[in-house]
Amino acid sequence: MYDLNETYPTRLSRRTGLLRQETAVGAGAQLLLLALVSTVTGLGPAGWLAGLVFTAGTWAVLTRALSRTWPGPFGPANGVTLTRATLVGAVTALVADAFTHRAPVALLVTLTTVALVLDAVDGQVARRIGSVSALGARFDMEVDAFLILVLSAYVALSLGPWVLLIGAMRYVFVAAARVLPWLNGALPPSMARKTVAALQGIALLVATAGFLPHLPALAVVLAALALLTWSFARDIVWLWRAGRDRRTTAATPPAVSPRALVGAVRTPPPAADK
Repeated sequence: MYDLNETYPTRLSRRTGLLRQETAVGAGAQLLLLALVSTVTGLGPAGWLAGLVFTAGTWAVLTRALSRTWPGPFGPANGVTLTRATLVGAVTALVADAFTHRAPVALLVTLTTVALVLDAVDGQVARRIGSVSALGARFDMEVDAFLILVLSAYVALSLGPWVLLIGAMRYVFVAAARVLPWLNGALPPSMARKTVAALQGIALLVATAGFLPHLPALAVVLAALALLTWSFARDIVWLWRAGRDRRTTAATPPAVSPRALVGAVRTPPPAADK
């Protein structure tokens, strides 16, 4: 039974978590940032549409995840990640506008740089205050992946559609894992994997800034793609071998020692109850 003094929004919030303060503040901050960007640069319909879709999608997905697995306070580390997501929403709007007219490169580079720098902050904050969690790590990873996807779409305008492979590779891996369950295995920590992932953002940011000539920028992004391909290939091979070992172990019957067999033969059967 509900308290009759409770309002309907309060009851809705208690049942579904749809009115969490953190996600509401995040959505409001995103809309405010989009309005500021539009005031400075004049966002077109494509930019506003992309920004609003990103805002709604982030709010819905994050709120659902929090209501399922996060009963406690949001925490400062997740707050930093939410700030990064807000910046990524503005970057998404600017990149969507770039398909119809020239994007403000200086603003795009500034927002992207801040988002990449904050990527090194949220994890440190979580470890320092002891708030590391699976949800926080997944939230951080999804923000990173979407920023790389958006940046690769922008760089593809000048270097070619092949750059989209950088942003799409992680999503192709996730889709493949639905068909091949062994890809869902847990990977061991790897500094090489983290370094390669960080280099993707740096390489795409360099290409976005446009201060390199075409050929050097092409070489930088190609090198980033080659490293990313190597990293994914290495992880896939590791997961396949780990899955094969688990399947082999499960299919092998437990070994029985000769002494146990002899004991089983010599031990008389128990007398039947009369």
